[in-house]
Amino acid sequence: MTDFVLVRHGETVWHADNRYAGRTDVPLTELGRRQAAELGTWAAGQHLDAVLCSPLSRARQTAEPAAAALGLAPRVDERLYEVDFGRGDGLTRAEMAEAFPEALAAFLTDPVAHHLPGGEHPAAAAARAVDCLRETARKLPDGRVLVVAHSTLLRLVLCELLGIPLAHYRQVFPALHNGALTELRLRDGRASLLRLNAPVR
Repeated sequence: MTDFVLVRHGETVWHADNRYAGRTDVPLTELGRRQAAELGTWAAGQHLDAVLCSPLSRARQTAEPAAAALGLAPRVDERLYEVDFGRGDGLTRAEMAEAFPEALAAFLTDPVAHHLPGGEHPAAAAARAVDCLRETARKLPDGRVLVVAHSTLLRLVLCELLGIPLAHYRQVFPALHNGALTELRLRDGRASLLRLNAPVR
């Protein structure tokens, strides 16, 4: 079995306005940097075999203190990029309602069948990230791995691995908190959710 500790990156400067941050490289806030440091303090007392992260700076900067505490180099994997939100990237929901109201309404009804205009299909995003985790599990069959990535991507991964319809990711997992720990176990191809949004302290 392989255990994955899934962590959403620290708070960013778009957090206060609840802007959709997809592929835009948004910086961490001071709180986000503290959350990264707290994750590093937590990691120092853990047995972790690898640290994986998204290429976006908010994920890399969140992962770096943990990797340093473990004496590991963080492994950046493009399959852990956040979902591309297309025309929705950088917008609030209110701004989307002005720019493309019908598409937003369809998205809120079924975010998979009607993903945001010009954006990535959520099923494709889930597939690439799950491929990353399964490949890591094959390489570290008895390992424990920290994965620092993004809210929507990680919620899709949880649904895909736990057999939950992807269209329900917003209802089943309404939020992954910045810097919190969500632990997932892969054993013989099956997944179990061990913890959700656990604090690092």
